[in-house]
Amino acid sequence: MEGVMMRNKDRLAIAVRRPDGSIVVENRPWFTLTGNDFLKRPFVRGFPILIETLVNGIKALNYSATQAVDEEVEGELKPWHLAATLAASIMLALGLFVVLPHLFSMGMNMLGLGGDADGLSFHVWDGIFKFGIFLAYILGISFIPDIRRVFQYHGAEHKVIWTYEDGNAVTTGSASLRSRLHPRCGTTFLLFVLSIAIILHTVLVPALLLVWKPEGTLFKHSMIILFKLALMAPISAIAYEAIKYSARVNETIWGRLLSAPGMLLQMLTTHEPDTPQLEVAIVALKEALGPEATEEVHAPAYTVSEKN
Repeated sequence: MEGVMMRNKDRLAIAVRRPDGSIVVENRPWFTLTGNDFLKRPFVRGFPILIETLVNGIKALNYSATQAVDEEVEGELKPWHLAATLAASIMLALGLFVVLPHLFSMGMNMLGLGGDADGLSFHVWDGIFKFGIFLAYILGISFIPDIRRVFQYHGAEHKVIWTYEDGNAVTTGSASLRSRLHPRCGTTFLLFVLSIAIILHTVLVPALLLVWKPEGTLFKHSMIILFKLALMAPISAIAYEAIKYSARVNETIWGRLLSAPGMLLQMLTTHEPDTPQLEVAIVALKEALGPEATEEVHAPAYTVSEKN
């Protein structure tokens, strides 16, 4: 809320515009689950990185709320509040993008417009419903004024990062000229997750039913939904490697093709920022860089707050 979170290695900076117009920034160590070497391996690291990103994101969102509102607040989330929020967020996401599309596909089967879960048409409908719900969700929340401002700050973040990565002086003027779309965006990651989920569900669910087909429609589909939920760990792991690969080859035709759907989707999750929002993003960048920041990062005046 009214701010930007940026990460650089193990350093996290959260810059927020306060109601009086001043900018406050807090630096934190990045909470990580990948301290173990095994969890850093390709095709393993994706799921723990997803969880740690959710944890850091929820903490940053809560901090921004304590700074961006006029009223006094009691402080940040307690550990059990954070755990409950994280669990609710994951359950909501799984309900919207795993359970609900599956139920819709079952409905199409009952109407005679699709086959059962062991057939291709079931998973085609499942994929259509997944993307439909996702797009409807993004479009729906974009009409909320506070979320629209979040999307503007999202655009500011991308513009500032592009300016820095190109080696140019980072100012509000130079950043305003850059694209608000970026290939390493979380929106692109979500699109990879949805796409890979559709592919794996289409292949692995029928394979599972060939090996073991439970009796009874309710039990069978309950087991399939549980199987899909269990697949979220490998799906997120593969999606993470996919976005890392597409970012590495971004300058090639193949890389641009891989990034194009996600970049197009970012047209919905980013909006053009104004100058004050770009200023907040520059402050977040400068503090995230820490000692690595150069004089080319021209940040406005701001205050560094002490971590609670």
